[in-house]
Amino acid sequence: MVALKKWKVDELLAIDKAGLLNPEKRVELIEGELYEMPIGENHASILMRLNSILVPQFAGRALVNIQNPLRLGEFGLPQPDLALLEPSPDFYAQRHPEPSNVYLLIEIADSTLKYDQEVKLPSYARNGVREVWIVDVAAGQTLVYRNPQGSGYQTLEVVPAGQPIHPSAFPEDAILPL
Repeated sequence: MVALKKWKVDELLAIDKAGLLNPEKRVELIEGELYEMPIGENHASILMRLNSILVPQFAGRALVNIQNPLRLGEFGLPQPDLALLEPSPDFYAQRHPEPSNVYLLIEIADSTLKYDQEVKLPSYARNGVREVWIVDVAAGQTLVYRNPQGSGYQTLEVVPAGQPIHPSAFPEDAILPL
């Protein structure tokens, strides 16, 4: 059996800085493995709609981060679809945000539900991301994961389309992902 190289975040960042990654390809690092992430029209539409809702709703209270890296230790640099982050005066210019900076992370699963649940979600839990929503487009529902423990979450709530969800960090706010 041939062992594959386990990539480190710093290595990937150096390769990117050197211009060796194809800028037209979206890649993310999960547990030392590189994954290419395509984005379909339905996925892009939901992301744009959420962005247009969340930016004004959380202005001054949280930063809305769209498909930008989140540093998960030495071997993780995923690009979640959307993250609500703690405000930072420099907008994270000196470093990528880390799990302690994340109020809420949202993944939109148009064709990636299995990948989001079996690859990304356990990594988010292991690294202490407090709350993750997976918008399951095909099923018309949002899976709300809270309270990470080990490589999973202690609570899962399935919320049908059209029903508001209240993020734990902002219980007075309601969001309609679908």
